[in-house]
Amino acid sequence: MYMIENSNKEINHNEVYTTSEARGLLKISESTIKRLLKTGIIRANKVGGQYRIMGKELLRVLSPSVERKAVASYQDFKKNIKNNIKDW
Repeated sequence: MYMIENSNKEINHNEVYTTSEARGLLKISESTIKRLLKTGIIRANKVGGQYRIMGKELLRVLSPSVERKAVASYQDFKKNIKNNIKDW
């Protein structure tokens, strides 16, 4: 079994991680990852009874300011599109 805990692997935002891989990347315990999933701090999907976590979700948890910037950028873009359509 490949253990991520012993490597300096980067988080790829398009990759899907198991809870074990996410724990290794975040350097947290099993009880902590369970708590984060249960409270919804980390969003995940269950596949075959096991959680799968997107890399972008791990990055969101690590850097919420990046998510805020992305949301603000999207909202500006959406507003511009609405205005262009309205003027059309």
